[in-house]
Amino acid sequence: MIFNCKQCGLSKEVPDRYAGKTVKCPQCKASVKVPEKVVAGASRYSLAEFINKTSQQKKDEGLFELESNNMLEINLDGMVWTKMGSMIAYRGQMKFTREGMLEHGVGKFLKKAVSGEGANLTKAEGRGALYLADKGKKISIIHLDGESISVNGNDLLAFEEGIKWDIKMIKKVAGMLAGGLFNVTLQGKGMIAITTHHDPLTLKVGHNLPIVTDPNATVAWSGNLTPEIKTDISFKTFLGRGSGESIQMKFDGDGFVVVQPYEEVYLQGA
Repeated sequence: MIFNCKQCGLSKEVPDRYAGKTVKCPQCKASVKVPEKVVAGASRYSLAEFINKTSQQKKDEGLFELESNNMLEINLDGMVWTKMGSMIAYRGQMKFTREGMLEHGVGKFLKKAVSGEGANLTKAEGRGALYLADKGKKISIIHLDGESISVNGNDLLAFEEGIKWDIKMIKKVAGMLAGGLFNVTLQGKGMIAITTHHDPLTLKVGHNLPIVTDPNATVAWSGNLTPEIKTDISFKTFLGRGSGESIQMKFDGDGFVVVQPYEEVYLQGA
């Protein structure tokens, strides 16, 4: 331990057992209090520092705010649709209601029954701060201003009440992809939030520049695009000599497609 005498300016090292005690300066005999022993990094890892570092930061950015890359705050004053099971906390007065079987009409109910898709929704109503997350996935906020976007049902986290949506079923190759191929098309004006494993990559699609993707890595695409299912099933594939990419999605037209650096397996009814 080091103590400094304010009276004569002597700086001297003393054993750790004197930490926090008052000793006599060997030079001027003044009383000097030895500082408390400081553990390396203690101030950086104190409880107060942890609370300060992790406390919710009010950004006043509007209805949807990113608290972090993996956590969404919704400043609710009315109603929003959220992915079932995504609520992790809330402050204020709120009511959560599971999506009813006929909540959105018979047509959408039949599509959900046929597709077996996993975009089960929860209606959040009230006023306060609502916090959502989905298995630590990265969250992206998108404001639609009359545009449309198609999102894999498993990657849709939340959207405003005024957004129009519908389930679009893609030609299903039975038995080849667990859960089938489906997506939710959203259109109108308002905020939506989607999730990806790690950072998403958006690829531009042109009439002479089609994009082919792995369905399990495909997150979203332009609402005006309709993907074509490509299959590459051969005797070699079943023997393990093929590429391993037996099913692909081909996008052709004018728009974009969003992919993630992760192949997510979608289970039937998950």
